[in-house]
Amino acid sequence: MMKKRLSLIISLVAAIVLLSAASALFLMDREQPAAHKVIESERPRVASPVTSDSEINALVDSNSAFAFDLYQALRETGGNLFYSPYSISLALAMAYAGARGETAAEMARTLQFLLPQNSLHPAFNSLAIELAGLGKGTRIRDGESFRLNIANAIWGQKDFRFQSGFLGVLAANYGAGLRLLDFAKVPEESRLTINDWISEQTENRIKDLIPQGVISRLTRLVLTNAIYFNAAWQIPFAEHATRDGIFHLLDGNEVTVPMMRQAKHLQF
Repeated sequence: MMKKRLSLIISLVAAIVLLSAASALFLMDREQPAAHKVIESERPRVASPVTSDSEINALVDSNSAFAFDLYQALRETGGNLFYSPYSISLALAMAYAGARGETAAEMARTLQFLLPQNSLHPAFNSLAIELAGLGKGTRIRDGESFRLNIANAIWGQKDFRFQSGFLGVLAANYGAGLRLLDFAKVPEESRLTINDWISEQTENRIKDLIPQGVISRLTRLVLTNAIYFNAAWQIPFAEHATRDGIFHLLDGNEVTVPMMRQAKHLQF
């Protein structure tokens, strides 16, 4: 059961979910970047969501459980592993807002969501606002402030209709709309548009999130997830102190890597 449930998660680590036209997830009624528009509810984002401590704790516990499940699925892939369970969970919560029936139940089980939808999305909003405020007013080496940008977006086929209630949840709790592209006619141009948007959101650190050939004329929905973090060390390391050192791998092998060094008395 665990492997079956986590098969969805593995694909999401690549930060993309492709759904066919037959998907019930969103209750749909039916070599230049492509132009796209955003459809969104007129509802403003709730700046001060009403959530209890118990709801926030339940969300944090859910995300922690999901993180460990995801790690167990990814640890066999080999190589270095860097992933953000919170940002993946946040992106899928946006998709979950449009899910109903068996689809919603399976997503909730896989993502370890314990809260009902009417509590879950405000809790995500509250947590996201709190995280966005961390490091406010600080400055790092490039002169800019602390930056944590979670670039989540949903891209849909332009001639599909999306429920107003779903768009309302995205606007009120995630400050997001739904971006429309014509996958059916211009799949490659649509891919470039998505990659350009992700690159812009991550200050050009992630330039080719979606590889060529992944999006086709049959694609109807794409969920993208990327995270950009830039902050200074509380106690900076001196560049001249960096020296090569031996790093011991789990398999017993050793590699030589540059290691930052400093001598400080640090309480913990």
